[in-house]
Amino acid sequence: MLEGKHVNLRVIEKEDLPLYAEWFNNTDFFGEFQSPLQLSRAELEEFLKSTVYETKGFIIEKKDGSKIGYILHFNVPAPYMKMREIGYGLIPSERRKGYCTEAAQIIVDYLFLTQYIARIQATTHTKNVISQKVLEKVGFKREGTLRKPALIKGEWTDLFIFSILREEWKEPKILAKTK
Repeated sequence: MLEGKHVNLRVIEKEDLPLYAEWFNNTDFFGEFQSPLQLSRAELEEFLKSTVYETKGFIIEKKDGSKIGYILHFNVPAPYMKMREIGYGLIPSERRKGYCTEAAQIIVDYLFLTQYIARIQATTHTKNVISQKVLEKVGFKREGTLRKPALIKGEWTDLFIFSILREEWKEPKILAKTK
């Protein structure tokens, strides 16, 4: 478990898959900036086991143990690149409370402390200002626009790409300890 001040990140276990599948298939969970994936529990389990992307998912839990979202990191598959990408989501009632920012900081701290990588990146819908603020608070910088890489609700959509480099990070900001 990765512990922060207000939230903990716990590796997604098999018993979490029903909730994880519910989130990934719920239009309210993803809101206006992403299409639900419509994946079965078995497909989500295979996705998390993928060796191509080396995906590692975590449940975001408040200190009282309530499950409020997920954060994951995965490999950007290219033999000459040493970087990870992150993605995250929170249930609507827990947004705008700082939990996602803390979870993102924890995962950045964890990745730079444990992985041989030079950068972490993330993408956001160009209109998703809240997610952009999360990344900026953690130290990510907007690099540019990816033109129409994502099909969101039937429309090809531009995304902003953000990154943080190891030399910009320097040291852990939140990560208290790992269990």
